[in-house]
Amino acid sequence: MPNERLRDALLRNGLDPEQVAIAVEVDPKTVERWITKGRTPYPKHRHKLAALAREPECYLWPQAMAAERKAEIAAAEVVNVFPHRNIIPAELWDRLIKNADQTIEILVHAALFLVERPRFVKDLLHKAANGAVIRLAFGDPEDNSVALRSAEEQLGEGTLAARIRNALAYYRPLVGVDGIEMRFHNTTLYNSIFRLDNEMIINTHIYGIQGAHAPALHLRKLSAGTLFETYSESFEAAWKSARPATF
Repeated sequence: MPNERLRDALLRNGLDPEQVAIAVEVDPKTVERWITKGRTPYPKHRHKLAALAREPECYLWPQAMAAERKAEIAAAEVVNVFPHRNIIPAELWDRLIKNADQTIEILVHAALFLVERPRFVKDLLHKAANGAVIRLAFGDPEDNSVALRSAEEQLGEGTLAARIRNALAYYRPLVGVDGIEMRFHNTTLYNSIFRLDNEMIINTHIYGIQGAHAPALHLRKLSAGTLFETYSESFEAAWKSARPATF
């Protein structure tokens, strides 16, 4: 069976089999077999191919790695674990925001703490002007899912919806800016996701506990890893079902 994922990834990056063969140091016919017959490359070749294709190895060859090895790599993707999101050092947020220049994806309810950073919205404007793709998904303040979460976190009726509307006021300068898209989601938000290029902060959500006091993970993407990719897929699923944000 052809490896359509590999074929598509190479095409998206403007690479033909001859170019790949030179870069990976194999015969072009070998590359053709990887694509058209779905042959699995040796590990050393998979690593180079994944780098060329700009896709994780686990996406291009999902069956190629033993479960034990997947678990080891997933553990290596975890940079740090914080018992509460609100103890993440400000310096870490500063570094992640400063260094992100390609992809910023945020899936939250309100995340007021971000816009409390004086330069955050200005930084997003600057990054979009320099070619970054920025996607921001907020909880729909009119949706029942937000009302339910407000009750579950014991915030009081209408509190979370009010927080979202308050946060949105800060994001008004981003409306209509090329490279920036904002949507409302109505998902049951199990995790808030903050992706900044190849690093992520995952704020887990726990019944009865406000997000600021729930645990958070700091992840860094590895080409052979699956953990970072799992959260990326979760973001995509929520994004696809979301609607354009209204202000």
